[in-house]
Amino acid sequence: MNKLIAASLTALALTVGAAHAEGAIQVGRLSCDVEAGTGLIITSSKELTCDFIREGKKTEHYTGTIQKIGLDIGHTDSTTIEWLVFAASKDAVKSHALSGQYVGGSAEATLFVGLGGNFLVGGFDNSFALQPWSIQTQTGLNLSWTFTNLTLD
Repeated sequence: MNKLIAASLTALALTVGAAHAEGAIQVGRLSCDVEAGTGLIITSSKELTCDFIREGKKTEHYTGTIQKIGLDIGHTDSTTIEWLVFAASKDAVKSHALSGQYVGGSAEATLFVGLGGNFLVGGFDNSFALQPWSIQTQTGLNLSWTFTNLTLD
């Protein structure tokens, strides 16, 4: 039953994320370093630090937490996640505008070195989409397919 719920939530997040990114423009890139940690089969929670990089603008720094619910088994060492950031317009990006909650899904597989994908929507008034598929590299031994909640401060 839990797998069915996770699959349904992931499919919903994929649909919402893809629909939200349509018609939006890329306003920058979010680069995050995630702390090492162990998946506890059903849940995990890890701290992260991020830089929001925009052409011609000062880089903004964020801290936050990424929480996962679903299949999350194993241990990861260092993880780097890169998202393209989309908004309705460049004018929508005010100072520290990425602060807030993001929801979506994640899938990753690691056998010493691994890759993953994340698709999240949220931020101020749910006005940002973090690229429907991000690039993630990590080291460790891990298998994860989850509903994901990202909080940026």
